[in-house]
Amino acid sequence: MAMTGIDLPPVRPRTGLQRPGALRRLVSDYGQELVVLTAIVALFIVVTMVNPRFISTNNLTSIFAGNAYIAVAAIGMSMVIITGHIDVSVGALIGVLATISGTLAVAGYPVWVAWFAPVLVGMAINSVIGVLVAYARIPSIVVTLGALSILRGGLISVTGGTWISGLPPEFLIAQKRLLGLPVPIIAMVVLTILAALWMRYSAFGRSLYAIGGNPEAALATGIPTERRTVAVFAIHGAFAGLATILFATQLQVIQSTVPPNLELTVITASVIGGVSILGGTGTVIGSTLATILFATIGSALIFVNVSAYWLRAVIGLLILATVLADMLRRRGRA
Repeated sequence: MAMTGIDLPPVRPRTGLQRPGALRRLVSDYGQELVVLTAIVALFIVVTMVNPRFISTNNLTSIFAGNAYIAVAAIGMSMVIITGHIDVSVGALIGVLATISGTLAVAGYPVWVAWFAPVLVGMAINSVIGVLVAYARIPSIVVTLGALSILRGGLISVTGGTWISGLPPEFLIAQKRLLGLPVPIIAMVVLTILAALWMRYSAFGRSLYAIGGNPEAALATGIPTERRTVAVFAIHGAFAGLATILFATQLQVIQSTVPPNLELTVITASVIGGVSILGGTGTVIGSTLATILFATIGSALIFVNVSAYWLRAVIGLLILATVLADMLRRRGRA
């Protein structure tokens, strides 16, 4: 081939310092998570300057260990929302599972039975929900609203809202420590990391993003959307069961009622953590960070002598801002 006579600049090999795309990719993939993390760090710094007791051991344990069960429940909720669905019955489900777990523990069953029963029952109940959503084509908001009424009404009708006391000490795993750290914190961190890796690198996890982003295209590429939908609801039920264990073993007693506003808190943690309410995007890391942010805000309000009722208003503003940002981001991509 004849040479054109044009001198081309030499090709320079890339070095570790010449990677402008790495930071951009990090911000693109984890932008919302970085925003939430920055907010947590800023809150800790500002409130500690106002009241140094904010970083006391008791308060840090309350923030992280006391809310770990919400973060664990939000992991499963994030998976459901990523696929384009939602579950408003998770709070009622955790209330029912906590009653089952406590009843088994008091009745003298082995501790491992009381721990694993919520996981199995949660998977069974949510599998039924998944079947109705996937095969009967009933919108998930409708199915889970019905499940919410059934679970809440059935729990009160059967138990009358009584307290379960006399729990055996070995059952109270949330009060124990491992390697010097409270068990709920270890469970929250480990489950978040495992779920994040599984969602990012497994074929199953990546298929959930495909289903939430474009169900028709996912089906055309051979992804079994119905089976995946049932499976993700079952996995969500398993995480609700794990969250139940951490929730039910925090105190010496269990009340047979539905924790107030728990389902809204779990959903909000997923959305503010970066999971798009329209499906297709988000990470479980963001939902865990958002849970910590809520707990930090609630504790900070107390330490700066502001009414804790403002927490709901702040969370509401965060929801609106997050959804608006997601809509603008999607419009920009379109």
